[in-house]
Amino acid sequence: MELQVFSLLIVAIGVYAKVQKATDTVRDTFLIDPAIILIVVGVVMFFITFCGCIGALRENIRLLKTFSFSLTLVFLTQLAIAVLGFFYSEQTQDALGKFVKKAIVHYRDDLDLQNLMDYIQKEFKCCGWNNYTDWSWNLYFNCTHENPSTERCGVPYSCCTPVPGEAVINTMCGFGVQTQNYLEANKSIYPVGCADRAVMWIESHLLLVGSLALGLALPQIAGIVLSQMLISQIQDEITSVL
Repeated sequence: MELQVFSLLIVAIGVYAKVQKATDTVRDTFLIDPAIILIVVGVVMFFITFCGCIGALRENIRLLKTFSFSLTLVFLTQLAIAVLGFFYSEQTQDALGKFVKKAIVHYRDDLDLQNLMDYIQKEFKCCGWNNYTDWSWNLYFNCTHENPSTERCGVPYSCCTPVPGEAVINTMCGFGVQTQNYLEANKSIYPVGCADRAVMWIESHLLLVGSLALGLALPQIAGIVLSQMLISQIQDEITSVL
């Protein structure tokens, strides 16, 4: 029952986000609208948990088989995505690169997107996708001489390295750094691109990544096995009665 409530909450959040973004000018930032993803995930979760819960309570073989089949399908889909992501890592990285490029281009157009990029750069201590000069893709940070913006040749404050002893970050610390070389820029910002940082993070946290993957897989496998056991018990009871 708790999972059903949680899935309905996800659907509600997705619908709310979709309504709030109905007038958003940023149309192609994401390959798939995150609000749509939330709605679909919530609906699928509700359907699966409903079949499992009602099937177990009513000892309905059809619902239990639907639950088992749906859970197996979700597990195999996740496994296929993981395998494809591993064997086609370059294509996956290119797809992520396209997403980050769009996010940089639309950085000032969407507050949620801006917060996401700032969070990623702060957490991974990186700037841009390949390096800090990627921010020239953005209209405001573009480094051409024709750009009248006061932020020309700059980068967002989330690229800046914190100054020891200062609790508040100087939001202007990244101004003009695109005109500097790597060594000069390294004094005030993180010049390394987020692509390299992400790879380094995964390589240094393989145990954590593996544990998360296992934590997602085990409950699904347990659900499939238990549902099949329950189906067998119900069929045995029906056979013994007949």
